[in-house]
Amino acid sequence: MPEKTDIKYMKEAIRQAKKAYALREVPIGCVIVYEDKIIARGYNRRNTDKNTISHAEMNAIRKASKKLGDWRLEGCTMYITLEPCQMCSGAIVQARVSRVVIGSMNAKAGCAGSVLNLLEMEEFNHQVEVTRGVMDEECSQMLSEFFRELRKEKKKKKEVLTEENQGSIMEIE
Repeated sequence: MPEKTDIKYMKEAIRQAKKAYALREVPIGCVIVYEDKIIARGYNRRNTDKNTISHAEMNAIRKASKKLGDWRLEGCTMYITLEPCQMCSGAIVQARVSRVVIGSMNAKAGCAGSVLNLLEMEEFNHQVEVTRGVMDEECSQMLSEFFRELRKEKKKKKEVLTEENQGSIMEIE
């Protein structure tokens, strides 16, 4: 059973994910906590910013480092709605984040235990304490709903394009 504190901060990460959802971005959110206070928030903005590295975690790490005045985020806990990718996992290790709390796992691209586990590799000079599955159902549900809507939109666009093309063909005949 997750701690009340983990649930409290994961709810904040979900709030960030909803901001991404509103922008039609993959709904991933993140908060970084230091001494029981949120010091940084981030959400996925890759399409909005036209920037490959504009992931929730990267945006939050940048803000937290600025807030603390240090690139080292020792003593910080990161709450993420989806298991981080290889880039974000690498940044988490590099930033020396002490603990990561993950909502749902990502079997296709996760690097905190699914595909790889960069956060807990003994070969690195820093390992991260990881807690998985906090509010998993809520996090997974939001992602599933987002991708279901995206598939519907793509199907509608395809139907409209097909109808327009058929109209063009009829005009030619």
